[in-house]
Order: sequence, then structure tokens, then C-alpha cells
Amino acid sequence: MDDYMDHSSGEEIDGNDSEVEDYAEESSLELQDGKKRVKLSDEAFACPYCSNKKKRDYMYKDLLQHATMVAKTDSKKRSVQDKANHLALVKFLGKDIHEASGSSQTKDNVDVDHRAEQDADEMFVWPWKGVVVNLPIELQDGRHVGKSGSSLRDTLTMRGFNPTRVIPLWNFRGHSGCAIVEFHKDWPGFNNAMSFEKAYEANHRGKRDWKVIKDPKDDNYGWVARSDDYNADTIIGEHLRKIADLRIISDIIMEEDHKSEKLKSNLSKVNEDIKMHLVEMQNKCVETDNNLCKLIAEKDKLHQHYNAKIKKIESGAREHIQRLFSDHQKVKLQLQNQKTELELEGQELQKREVVNENEQKKLCEDIEQYAVKKKMLQMASDEQRKADESVMKLAEDQKRQKEELHNIIISREKQLDSMHALELEIEKYKGQLNVMQHIKKDDLEVIKKVEAIQMDLREKEEELEYLGSMNQTLVVQERKSNDELQDARKEMIEGFKDLPKTSHIGVKSMGELNNKPFVDAMKRKYNESEAIDRASELCSLWEEFLRDPNWHPFKVITDNGKSQLVMDENDEKLNGLKREHGKAVYKAVVTALKEINEYNPSGAYNIRELWNFEEGRKATLREGAAYLLELWDSQKPKRVG
Repeated sequence: MDDYMDHSSGEEIDGNDSEVEDYAEESSLELQDGKKRVKLSDEAFACPYCSNKKKRDYMYKDLLQHATMVAKTDSKKRSVQDKANHLALVKFLGKDIHEASGSSQTKDNVDVDHRAEQDADEMFVWPWKGVVVNLPIELQDGRHVGKSGSSLRDTLTMRGFNPTRVIPLWNFRGHSGCAIVEFHKDWPGFNNAMSFEKAYEANHRGKRDWKVIKDPKDDNYGWVARSDDYNADTIIGEHLRKIADLRIISDIIMEEDHKSEKLKSNLSKVNEDIKMHLVEMQNKCVETDNNLCKLIAEKDKLHQHYNAKIKKIESGAREHIQRLFSDHQKVKLQLQNQKTELELEGQELQKREVVNENEQKKLCEDIEQYAVKKKMLQMASDEQRKADESVMKLAEDQKRQKEELHNIIISREKQLDSMHALELEIEKYKGQLNVMQHIKKDDLEVIKKVEAIQMDLREKEEELEYLGSMNQTLVVQERKSNDELQDARKEMIEGFKDLPKTSHIGVKSMGELNNKPFVDAMKRKYNESEAIDRASELCSLWEEFLRDPNWHPFKVITDNGKSQLVMDENDEKLNGLKREHGKAVYKAVVTALKEINEYNPSGAYNIRELWNFEEGRKATLREGAAYLLELWDSQKPKRVG
């Protein structure tokens, strides 16, 4: 426990408070009966107890500030009666005068009334801080531990004090049992701080109770931090001096009034500038509107002219294509008819018998003419075939390119099979040679067999060498094709980066954590703004876990003799996440883990992949190209007419 927990020293309780309150009640009756005049007009007020000593006319807030300072001052120059009179004036101004003063001073009166209960010359820690001591702590592993600051903050928020943060104070022993409560640095924050202090005082757990109590109970004690806390040689004083200053309320009021006047002046200037800028913008809008009308008219004329010209071109193109197609069909039909007639003539000529030499000569001439006509017809057919082939060439090229890599792979597999077969035959021949070498050399028949086997062996080795060369060529072609496909995929990924991410085909950063389940989980526990902040913190925390190389929640299992890497269902960190925040958050983290393990196990940089978001898998080049063509068609300017 910190040195600050020594509560035997401190201020003495003011014994004259009850006497001041008694005198104040008598003075309040005089003010309510009208025996003392306070309000001179709607704007002017007077202090009925010291008007001969000070200036007579006050503004409402100035008189309230004057009465507050006199009523709460510790100076011995002020008598008990004088303090009581001014305390009664403070209450009278805060109730009777405030209700009758009208709406013109409502804001200023409310702000000053919130400050009226405090001494204007008392030193407060600013921004406003609260002190909570005697928090429950436990000794674990040689250190003191206690609840987090967020737990105490939530408790104080439920009680209506609206703190921004609670900071537990720690020393070398661990949790000190003390905490600093931070409030907003405006007047509503000051009101919350004072309500916080009064609530503890009402339960006899304020600052004075803490200092006089000898045996504190388990309850904690709290108050608003002032100069003695700030200057104390304790862990609380050290912390307050690091993060805050000491300010007098009257100085803060004067500073805020100065800021308000300055803000009012700046707003007036900004308002004038906005008015001038608005006039300029109106003039520019009128001018732009006129120019726009002219441009629209010109555009309509150009559009009509363009539509008419495009319509004419399309009509001429359709007629030309139709005419070419019709002529092509006619020529094709004529050639077919001529071919049929020539075939019939040839059949008739073959059946005809040559009776004499003239008829034979005529027959030869007819045959020659038939050959010439047939050759011409064949040339025309070839030209027609070439025209038909050119029409299908584009589609065949695409199909050929697609099948080329597959054919290369098949050829390579066949070559490998042939190589394996040749290697087996070579080994077979080598084995036969080894056997033959142990047979007698004078056996002529054996020698011939050995020579034949050696010749076959050389042929097989040459064939194997040729197949190896062909296989290397296929490997180079396959690598080149794969490189081209990978380059095409990289180019498509680069192109998809600038496209909208609302489509079903796009680029995904593998291993990136989806934050939507985190936001949904936090919205079930907190309000909108706080849920977003807490979801961002939780998401950032788990992104650090995902990049931690020491955390690997996977295990290896054997299925049908094959080892597989699967998620470890008994991982404590993942199970704790599922219990605390639900299955959706757990699934988002597991998905990111699997993607990192598959695409980026080193974690050095993010891997981008072309992705099919509808089916949750890698997108093919064909899908990416089809989507780009579809997007291009949808964005082309549509022709009218």
C-alpha cells in the first residue's frame, strides 16, 4: 500500500460551518422578504452587504462570483456574520433571482451557478481529476493486483459521473490501491467531478472521512483532486504533477470568457466572409448555369449529327455485308453445280468407246478440257476453302493456345514414359552383355548375338539421348508457358487494384483480417461509438497475434498414410476468443490464419490474389478476362438510333 494511505494527517474540520449556516438562514429570510435590495434592473445588481465599500453595480455573474468568494474565503478579516450574509446572497441569487432573470442570461447563470458552490480562489487540479483510494487488491505471486481501470470507469459511468478514463496507479509492489479518475475539461465535466465528490461525502467516504478514520473498511474513498493532492509527496502527487496543472476557478472563468469573446469575434468575421463567399458563389453559379445551358445545346446538336452519321454508316455496312454474303453464296452454288456437271461429263467420257482415231483424238481433247476445267474448279474450291478457314482461324487460334500447354504436358509425359522404357531396355541389354561376356569367346553364334545386342544398345542409347533432348525442349516450353501465364495473372491483378471492390471478381489481400465481425460483436455489448473503438482495438490486437511467429495454432495429423496440417481445436487463445466474442469473430481469425499459412507463411509482406468472392476461391484467368470484357461492354458509350 502506498504512503498516501497514511490518513492520520490532513486538514482540521472547520468547526464554524454550523454557525455560518445559522446566520445564513436569518439573512436568507431578509432577502426573500425584500428588506435587502439586490436587483436594481434587468442587467444591474447590487451587494446589500458591502455596497459602500465596493462598486455598487454588478452584472449577475459578477455579483454571484463576488458573493461566492466572500462566503467561502478562509481569511480572518471576514467575520462569521459577513460570510453568512454572502452565503445567503449566493443561495438567493441561485434560486429566486435566477428564476426571475429571464432567458437572456440563462446560459451564463447556469454556468456560474454550477461553480457557485466552490471557492473561486481554491486551487484545483486541471483538467479535473478525481482520486479514489482503498481499492480492493490481492497479493498474487509476490505482487499486488487489482481490477482494471475500465471496470471502475464503467461503475462510475453507471452512477452518472461520466468519467473519461480511470488510471490505476502502480509501484514496485504492484497495484497501489489508488486510482486517478479523469473527467472532461469543460464545466459539465467539473459538475460531474463535484457530483462524484459529493456522492462519496454523502456516504461518509469523502476526503475528510478518509483522513480521520483509523481502521478503513473495504469500501473505497473518493474526492476531487486539489492543491494538497497535487503537492503531496506520494504516488498520487507524482502522477498528478506529470499530467496536470493547478488552476484557480476564477482564472478558468476569465480565460473561458476571453475565449468566448475571441470566438464570437472570429465567428462574426467568419460569418461575414461566408456571406461574401456565398454571394461570389451565387454569381459563379449563375454564370456557370448559363455556360452549361449553351454547352448542352451545342452537345445536343453534335449528338444528333453524330447519331445520324452513325446510323447512316451502320446501314451502309449492313447492306454491304449482306451483299457480300449473298454474292458469296451464289458463287459457291455455281461452283458446286459446275463441279457436279463436270463429274457427270467425266463419267460419260469414261463410258464412251473410241471407235476411230478421230473419235479418240476428240476424246483426248475433251479429256484435256475436262482436266483444265477440273483444275480451275479445284482452284476455285481451294480459294473458297481458304476463305472459310480464315473465318474460323481466330477461334481456332484461341483454342490452340489453350490446348498447346496441355499437349506439351502430354507429350512430355509420353517422352518420359518412352525414356523410362528405353532405360529398362538398355539395362536389359547391358545385363545380356554381362552374361554373354562370361561365355566362351570361340562360340561364333554367341559372338554374333553379342554384336547384335551391342548394336541395339547403341541405337537405344542414341534414341534415349534424342528423347532427353526433346524432353528438355518441352520443359523449356512448359516453363515459358507457365511464366507467361503467371505474368498475365500478375498484370490482371495490377489492373484489378483500381477497380471497385463491390464486384464478385477482384483482388484480395491474403491473410487480411475482416473487421466486420468484430464491430458486430462489440455492438451487442456497447453503444455505436464505443463499439467501433473497442472493435478497432480488438482487431489491432489480433492482427499482432496473427503476425507473431511464435504462435502457430496448427497440428499435423495422418489420414490414409498422408500427413496433413490442420487447425488445432484445443488452442487456448482461439477457444477464448470464441467464448468471449462468438463464432463469427473466431471464424474471421481462423480464415486469416489459414490464408497466411497457405499464401504467406513468412509474414514478410501481404500476398495479393485474384479472387472469386461469390465462391470464396481463387479466380481463373478466364473468369477475370470475362469480367473485364463485361465491365468494358457496360461502360462503352451506347449508340442512339
